[in-house]
Amino acid sequence: MKPVQIIIGGDVCPIGRNGALFKAADPAACVRDLLCAFKAADLCIANLECPLIDHESPIPKTGPVLGAEPECLAGIIASGVRVLGLANNHILDHGAAGLENTLRVCAKAGIRTFGAGRNLAQAREILVVPAGLLRVGLLGVAEQEWSIATEHSPGANPVDLIDCVRNIGERRKDFDFLVVLLHGGVESYRFPSPRLREVCRFLVEQGAGLVVCQHSHAAGCYERYGRGHIIYGQGNFIFDSPDNPGSWQEGFLIQLSVMPDDFSSDWQPIPYLQSDAMPGARRMPPAREKTFLQGLAERSKAIEEKDFVSRSWERFCRAQQHSFMSATLGHGRVLRRLNRHGRVVKHFLGDETLRTMRNCVACEAHREVLLTVLDQYLDKP
Repeated sequence: MKPVQIIIGGDVCPIGRNGALFKAADPAACVRDLLCAFKAADLCIANLECPLIDHESPIPKTGPVLGAEPECLAGIIASGVRVLGLANNHILDHGAAGLENTLRVCAKAGIRTFGAGRNLAQAREILVVPAGLLRVGLLGVAEQEWSIATEHSPGANPVDLIDCVRNIGERRKDFDFLVVLLHGGVESYRFPSPRLREVCRFLVEQGAGLVVCQHSHAAGCYERYGRGHIIYGQGNFIFDSPDNPGSWQEGFLIQLSVMPDDFSSDWQPIPYLQSDAMPGARRMPPAREKTFLQGLAERSKAIEEKDFVSRSWERFCRAQQHSFMSATLGHGRVLRRLNRHGRVVKHFLGDETLRTMRNCVACEAHREVLLTVLDQYLDKP
């Protein structure tokens, strides 16, 4: 029996130099020699990393505010993508109006969406789409930044494991194979944190055949777990940002093959370069592809080693500890510079204050109070 072929792309943000290519609906310019992979697939999926807006209506938040013109959807369609995940940290950058316009434009163009909606009930919906002889379930979840839906407000579906268990259980009979797009992890970090790894493995235990972590903007690593596959970072798909490092311009498509008879699966990476000296995405030259795949395989081999994930995470956090504390405490440029070695935090806060801070964040009850209080200070409903 012939396997069903599914292509999954990473973060698509049709801004900068790529905007004109998408509006021109020219797949040869957008995805170049990757187009054959899209055309050969039974189903093509990607993550839309920004709302499609006619007018700017930016929300107050931290980090960049992204948005693209609705006409850019033409290039996505021309490339063969028919389903877009919307569960990410930018989908609400232009508020309810931006998300509403995105949903309307996609629906009108025949593009199906999942992972965000007009309220939490819509955002959490598992989308079931046909692909060959398969019914493919698509669940989108995002870590909680500024884009999360509530019972009465629009946004993305949060990573809520209790709800995921209920949701998958309620819909299990409706799909044959479940793909989860999880928008989370630390930007530019190529390995999972211990928590993220446990979350992804738990989702496989609940029935996911493939869990894909996006958002890190860097190609990470992968593992086989039980009957499922987990990919910790596939890099951007098409996202122009000239100031970011070389890892920003590297990524890979996921070419997933699923057997319709027993739902067994396998996958292959298709490496590419995107938005470097040349806009759009294109397959890597053979020599660079070989090096890229070798690095991907080596990182994936490394996480098999006992305690590697926790040790790597400790090293990463130690390297980031002073800058992260400065960001958390709202230090300006001068204090950030003075705290490069932790002197400001150590001198002005002290161990007792740091212990109190840790307890407020670590204890579930205290953290819930803290988040509610912060929302009250920010007048967030």
